[in-house]
Amino acid sequence: MKNLALNNKWILVTGASSGLGQEMARQLAHIHKANLIIAARRADKLEDLKAELEKAAGIKVKVIVADLSIPEEADRVINESIANGNLYGAILNAGVTYFGRHTELPWDNFESILKTNVIGVVRMTNSLVKHFDKPGSVGGVMLVSSMAGFFPVPYQAAYSATKAFITAFGNALHNELQNPDFSITVFSPGGIATEMTDNSKFNELKGWLMPVSEAAKEGIHAFITRKYNYVPGLLNRIGNVFMNFLPKRFISGKMSKVYLKSLTKAQEE
Repeated sequence: MKNLALNNKWILVTGASSGLGQEMARQLAHIHKANLIIAARRADKLEDLKAELEKAAGIKVKVIVADLSIPEEADRVINESIANGNLYGAILNAGVTYFGRHTELPWDNFESILKTNVIGVVRMTNSLVKHFDKPGSVGGVMLVSSMAGFFPVPYQAAYSATKAFITAFGNALHNELQNPDFSITVFSPGGIATEMTDNSKFNELKGWLMPVSEAAKEGIHAFITRKYNYVPGLLNRIGNVFMNFLPKRFISGKMSKVYLKSLTKAQEE
C-alpha cells in the first residue's frame, strides 16, 4: 500500500481548536501543504487558525463549527466534508477527559465523554468507511486513541474505557476493509502537554508529558505511512512492550499511586 500524498489534498481534522488537533493542522499545512477542513466547537479559535494558516502556509482552509458530542453534528461534519468529493483523509482527534474519582463524575459529564469519544467517532468513521471503502477510492482515516486504552488508568476510568473501545474498534475495522488503497490507523499517544493537561491536577505528571509538536509529528507520520496501531515516542514504545509482560493489576496499582498523589496535591493547594 502506497503512503498517503498530502500535498494539495483535503484533510479533515476534528478537535482542531487547540492541543494536538491544532498542532497537527499546523504541521499538515506548513510541512505537507495539505488543504484543511478543521472542526471543533469554538468558532473564534477555528477562524483564527484559518486566517493564520491561509496567510502563512498558502493553503485553503474550511471551518466547520460543531459539537461532536451531538450525533447529528458529527454526521453534519462528515456530510459537509465529503460533499464535493475532494476529501482525501480524516484525523478524528476530538476527545475529552476527566481526572478524578469516577464516583464523583456527574452522569451528564460521563455521557458527554461517551458521546464525544465513542459515539461521535464511530458515527463519523462509519460514514467515512462507506465513502472510501470502494474501488477507485484512495485515502486514509486516523483515530486518535491513547495508551490509556491499553493499560487502564485509575482516576481516568471513563476516559480509559472510551479509548480502549476506540483502539479495539479501529483495529478490528481495519481488517474488514476491502479497498487496498484505503486504511484505518489507530494513533495511541501517552500523555501530551496540551490545554487538556494544563491544570494543577496534572502537575505531578507533567514530567511524563510529550511535547505536542513531537506528538503531532509522529501522528502525521503514522497517518501518512498507514500504520495499523502506532505509539509515539521511543520510551513509550519500549514501555508498551515491557508492560505486556507484567500483570495488569500490578501496573494499574502503581499508576493509581502516582495519579492519586498528583490529584491529592492539587486538591490541597
